[in-house]
Amino acid sequence: MDGDGGGAYGSHTAEDVFRDFRARRAGMIKALTTGTSQIHRLLFRRIVWVVEKENLCLYGLPNETWEVTLPAEEVPPELPEPALGINFARDGMEGKDWLALVAVHSDAWLLAVAFYFGARFGFDKESR
Repeated sequence: MDGDGGGAYGSHTAEDVFRDFRARRAGMIKALTTGTSQIHRLLFRRIVWVVEKENLCLYGLPNETWEVTLPAEEVPPELPEPALGINFARDGMEGKDWLALVAVHSDAWLLAVAFYFGARFGFDKESR
């Protein structure tokens, strides 16, 4: 599996899917613990500099990092999309409530990505 999960894939084993899940989860944990102030700066910068507010997403990447960016432009997207509009939900919410909301959506997204790869690779009964 490559950088963002799109394009060509390497081997198609359950272990690969689990490694991808663990790496993306580690990136999300970094974002939601040590990276929250950086996320807030990124969101504020995007809101101020972008005339039209856009739906930003928090992605965990397979290299144990994270990014806040726009959702994929391709329709349908290669991977399931994380929660859209983390910048909108932040407005009017206490910081800890916003963080909990993003964490819940991030967990759901991580599972969706793992199930997507599992379905795409067509694991047999033993691999599942």
